[in-house]
Amino acid sequence: MATDVLGAHRIVPVVVLDDVTRADDLGAALVAGGLPVAEVTFRTPDAAAVLGRLAERADLVVGAGTVLTAEQVDRAHGAGARFVVSPGLSADVVRRCRELGLPVIPGVCTATEIMQALSLGLDTVKFFPAEAYGGLGTIKALFAAFPQVRFMPTGGITAASAPVYLAHPAVVAVGGSWMVAPDLLAAGQWDEVAARCAAAVRSTTPDLQGASA
Repeated sequence: MATDVLGAHRIVPVVVLDDVTRADDLGAALVAGGLPVAEVTFRTPDAAAVLGRLAERADLVVGAGTVLTAEQVDRAHGAGARFVVSPGLSADVVRRCRELGLPVIPGVCTATEIMQALSLGLDTVKFFPAEAYGGLGTIKALFAAFPQVRFMPTGGITAASAPVYLAHPAVVAVGGSWMVAPDLLAAGQWDEVAARCAAAVRSTTPDLQGASA
């Protein structure tokens, strides 16, 4: 299961990076910030190379995002991805991931799509785009009908809203880009990336929240 791969990391940085030479610094910043996980989106020509570079680190869990086709699943797997995330539900993508033993989290936003995911043997889905489709209120409504399903909302999640989502039992993780914003990566502001990761971890860790109250 994808949630087993993610482990205790309930926030998944969604990375859009088109410069493989910055991958080492990015990986170091994620680890330094205590958030050693990344979803590298297949939106740029060098995405597979970036993923592969990050996947070389033994202390980082790296997956592929925005995976649309079975061919991209193969590229992600070849680059070392440990999980796959898709913006929508493609039976071809799910089946290819299953063949390769890759955990997959497909995107859904309706009850019909959740039923399709269940029919494919999945019980964890990406709710996308989360904020545009009603946010936590919609997740609560869907969870009432599908209590066996867990959600990873992505799309419009912020540093402020992430803890609210994660407080609900239906939500296993959230995907977000505020800690790896493109402007930070382009400017090489790795200390800021690490600081935002550390702040995200603190804000979503119950013990730390209580200690700081």
